[in-house]
Amino acid sequence: MAFDDRQAGWRRPEVLLILMASAVPLSFATWNNLINNFAIERAAFTGAEIGILQSLREVPGFLALGVVAVLLLLREQSVALWSLLLLGIGTAATGYFPTVLGLYLTTIVMSLGFHYYETVQSSLALQWIDKRRAPETLGRIIAAGSFTAILSYLFILFLFSKFGIDFKHTYIVGGGLTCLIALVGWLAFPQFPQHVVQHKTIIIRGRYWLYYALTFISGARRQIFVVFAGFLLVEKFDYSVVEISLLFFLNSGLNMLLAPKIGRLIGRWGERRALIVEYTGLIVIFVAYSFVADGFLAGGLYVLDHLFFALAIAIKTYFQKIADPADIASTAAVGFTINHIAAVVIPAIFGIIWLTSPGIVFLTGAAMAATSLALSMLVPRHPLRDYETVLAARVRV
Repeated sequence: MAFDDRQAGWRRPEVLLILMASAVPLSFATWNNLINNFAIERAAFTGAEIGILQSLREVPGFLALGVVAVLLLLREQSVALWSLLLLGIGTAATGYFPTVLGLYLTTIVMSLGFHYYETVQSSLALQWIDKRRAPETLGRIIAAGSFTAILSYLFILFLFSKFGIDFKHTYIVGGGLTCLIALVGWLAFPQFPQHVVQHKTIIIRGRYWLYYALTFISGARRQIFVVFAGFLLVEKFDYSVVEISLLFFLNSGLNMLLAPKIGRLIGRWGERRALIVEYTGLIVIFVAYSFVADGFLAGGLYVLDHLFFALAIAIKTYFQKIADPADIASTAAVGFTINHIAAVVIPAIFGIIWLTSPGIVFLTGAAMAATSLALSMLVPRHPLRDYETVLAARVRV
């Protein structure tokens, strides 16, 4: 049972979700915006080192099943806020360790907070938000994060272009603001009750297989974009910190404006159609990445790529429609782990391939998107519990 929006005042679950979502980009957008330039300029990283760093960044996501054990001691809401604090601390410390080992260690701390927060936030959102309103509300949450990401990028752009502020101080401000918002969330909001008691053990159900498959391929494909699309802009086309900030600013501005509309569109279209559109577009974009020779065009592809990922809301709402309510917390952890199985190895392996042929890296991403497209054809137009795939429908007939 979802919480009713008619609850009095602003101390509502949806407001807390939006506040927490706003805290994340202050750290992660700052870290992500600067990491390629910081790694190359201060720690002399090549594609191999950046690949290893990004693989290490995904290890906590692979270990997201650990959230289930943490939930034996703490409520999901508390885990989310503690995770935000860890994210902020790891980000604030990054600038103090401009070495290969130092970046690896601070990245793991930052990532542990980020991934545990994302796991629990996903579970809380699906529990607290009514199914009919979920796509649009998830879009609003993305928009809130995009707004604070814009503030982060403007802050970075202002500091680097006007004052030449060092990486270290920028990381401190971004991480510190995330910690501050986590404390506000802790002190200003009550502990909201759970209407359905969640399983405290790992739950893996055969009828969720399509959700698992879509999640796995999505995680693998997303790593190609997250790790190498931005690195391409810096290494091949010499994008500066200011130019990367402007590009991220544009991405976040479009997300802030369009994510709620995309959520409403998913509500009208249904998950099947939304996923088909997403994966078809991503195939075209990844193939274009493989052959792009113009820096301006590469930046345009980066913006389009980022925008298409907003359609991934459909995977979450698809699961919400087919899931047993008591499975949501455990399955969110399982899904996050599945999402990161390939993510742990892909950056390191493809970082080595990158040294020989960046084009092969992006063509592999196109093949992954094609696999996701084939899987999306199995999503029913109106998914329900016991009607999880079109194959299930055919069996009943």
